Amino acid sequence: MSRYTVESATVETNDGVKLRTRLFKSRDDEVKDKLVIVLVHQYSILGGCQSLLKGIAIGLAEKGYRAVTFDMRGAGRSTGRPSLTGFSEIKDVVAVCKWVCENLSIDRILLVGSSAGAPIAGSAVDEINEVVGYVSLGYPFGIMASILFGRHHEAILKSPKPKLFVMGTQDGFTSVKQLQNKLRSAAGRIETHLIEGAGHFQMEAPDYDTQMVNLTLTFIASL
Repeated sequence: MSRYTVESATVETNDGVKLRTRLFKSRDDEVKDKLVIVLVHQYSILGGCQSLLKGIAIGLAEKGYRAVTFDMRGAGRSTGRPSLTGFSEIKDVVAVCKWVCENLSIDRILLVGSSAGAPIAGSAVDEINEVVGYVSLGYPFGIMASILFGRHHEAILKSPKPKLFVMGTQDGFTSVKQLQNKLRSAAGRIETHLIEGAGHFQMEAPDYDTQMVNLTLTFIASL
């Protein structure tokens, strides 16, 4: 028998988009604390959807935390259309976090964004009072990626909330030097974790799920 359960829900945004959402939690209903992790998936236009974060969500649930995944607009079974630059999707993150606070009776959220989900989540961090920290898994800070997502950078870099940036040293969208240069101007507490030899899409694979879970749990303990 699995050590976690999954509940499904539909969350509506303030512009009428309906988001397919899943809540992962321990089968024992044992909750570590009143913090919920909201996971924001990869670029919808290239096939990003919540199922890609299922392994991480399960790992967090098995450790006693509640984790929420959702399909952003136009992905999976959610309505609406994805945007090219990810700005409409900020509304999706805000709506899901509001739903979490209202339905799970919590006042602390950790936002975790993967790949293109990282800039989207980063832009939502200071729009949600209950967000107490942010984790980026492969933020696309590179020059080419910045054509699409560069306007998101300022929001997360100026946020005073604690931040963890995880990246593979062979990431094809951001070099280690580009990451370091960007973070020099960042406000608040900044942590980085480099995964030696890992590429961008390689780090998103299931083989790294356990490592992503452990890094997230360590960061939570520091909040």
